[in-house]
Amino acid sequence: MHGFYRWSAKWWPGLIPLAILWAVAAWVSTIPLETDLTAHSTAALKNTILDKSQITVAGRDVSFSAEAFSEDGRRSAVSSVEATPGVRLVNDETRLVAEAKPFVWVAERDNVRVTLWGTAPLPASKARIVEAARAALSGTEVSDRMGLKRGAPPRFDAAAVLLLDQVAKLKEGKAVISDTNISLSGMARDLGGREAIAAALKNLPEGFTVAANDVKAPPYVFQANKDPVTNTLTLSGYVPDNTIHAALASAAGRKFGNEKIVDNLKASIGAPGGFAAAVTTALGALSRLSTGTLVVSDREVKLSGDALYEVAADQIRASLARELPQGWQAKAEVSVKPAAAPVDASVCQQLFAQNLTKGRIRFEPSSASINVDSAGLLDRLVEIAMRCPNVRVEIAGHTDGDGDAAFNQSLSEKRALAVEEYLVKAGLPADRFSTIGYGSTQPIATNDTDEGKLQNRRIEFVVRQAP
Repeated sequence: MHGFYRWSAKWWPGLIPLAILWAVAAWVSTIPLETDLTAHSTAALKNTILDKSQITVAGRDVSFSAEAFSEDGRRSAVSSVEATPGVRLVNDETRLVAEAKPFVWVAERDNVRVTLWGTAPLPASKARIVEAARAALSGTEVSDRMGLKRGAPPRFDAAAVLLLDQVAKLKEGKAVISDTNISLSGMARDLGGREAIAAALKNLPEGFTVAANDVKAPPYVFQANKDPVTNTLTLSGYVPDNTIHAALASAAGRKFGNEKIVDNLKASIGAPGGFAAAVTTALGALSRLSTGTLVVSDREVKLSGDALYEVAADQIRASLARELPQGWQAKAEVSVKPAAAPVDASVCQQLFAQNLTKGRIRFEPSSASINVDSAGLLDRLVEIAMRCPNVRVEIAGHTDGDGDAAFNQSLSEKRALAVEEYLVKAGLPADRFSTIGYGSTQPIATNDTDEGKLQNRRIEFVVRQAP
């Protein structure tokens, strides 16, 4: 026995390093095994739709946690891991994704971004919706705040994509899916947007219904801006159709003969009744301003700017509301521009000639009644006369060669008197003016053409220094 102890004392210390080597070898050999099982288990889930998936391997045992979107999907995922070669035991920690009741999804748009929130049924659905939002609202920031839950109705993705196309037609607002009920609200970007959205909602995927469509159309706005610096009249906004567009453009040309007209009008439905008559009247008022802005919104006319003299300002304020169609409202914020510096007789004559060359005082056919389209030109002539108080002005009337010479003579005299009356009512002294009619005796163009006759029917101002 004593010999055995002496013998064992020689070899048992050698067992310690052998044990250590065995443990190290076992540990080292386990690392590639676990790594391999992790890779194979993960690969087995490649075609499985899961959320928050996690695999942990200890030796040949696998702990598997994930959220599945269906019970069949959950079982299939667990079976796939269990079938992975080398796996001995699977610790199943999987569960189903929470179910949303009701299943709600929202796309909300403001001036900066579109925000997607609520729930999507699958990761692929979420990605598809985000991509569709970016395509439909190109250039707009897309904020994705969607979660993932079960419970989406069939054809949810198609409904969401269709609604994103409608959100793109909104200036601001939102679209909501609650189970199979769809609601939209907000302000359309343009006048046709509301009708386009309503038409699109008739083509919803099967099973979906419109619970509410509270999309509002923007105000029906027509604008005109008169800028004396650039000598332009800019028209923008909406008109009902091409016929009224042409009529208003023609009216602007008659009323603003001295200005270049920039026409940015677009045809759109939704004009209130009496629109064309109201705009025509309002353009006439704007033509009498030195500078001004006209805004026609629904049934309201807003006019602001500077009249050329005090009497004109009073007339514009008083007449605008009176001359609008019934049911229309007017707001006229008209002030008077500062008086321009006085000029001598030669400059006065030059200014009269320039304005009467660019524009023409119009009268009703065979009448001495001044056409309303000439109010803007006449106001400019009044302002010029106010700038040269020390001159006398002869107002000369001319007609074309049509008709009886005696009638034309009388008509030319009456038309000259009508212009003088306008100037005197504006506040100018009557003794500064005289009138004369020349009938058709002094043509400046041929009377054989309509254009020539138009040039011959004219009023001229002749300036003479006061004695």
